[in-house]
Amino acid sequence: MMTLEIIRDALGWCTLINFAVLLAWGLGFLLAHDWIFRIHSKLFKLSVGQFDAIHYAGMALFKLFLLTFNLVPYLALRIVG
Repeated sequence: MMTLEIIRDALGWCTLINFAVLLAWGLGFLLAHDWIFRIHSKLFKLSVGQFDAIHYAGMALFKLFLLTFNLVPYLALRIVG
């Protein structure tokens, strides 16, 4: 049976895992930018500026969804329960 405690714990773990994914994405982008760009530029016709903008927007959208759908419900359940 799904209790509020189980849902809260699941949201907490989802938040931590997703922040780790976001951190890995950011670090990978910073540390291996040229290598990742070379791989993607073989598949798509992108300039460096377009590539950076797409990744920046993707990370921002991922963070927005992470906060909205993982962290905020987790905090709300912590406050309620």
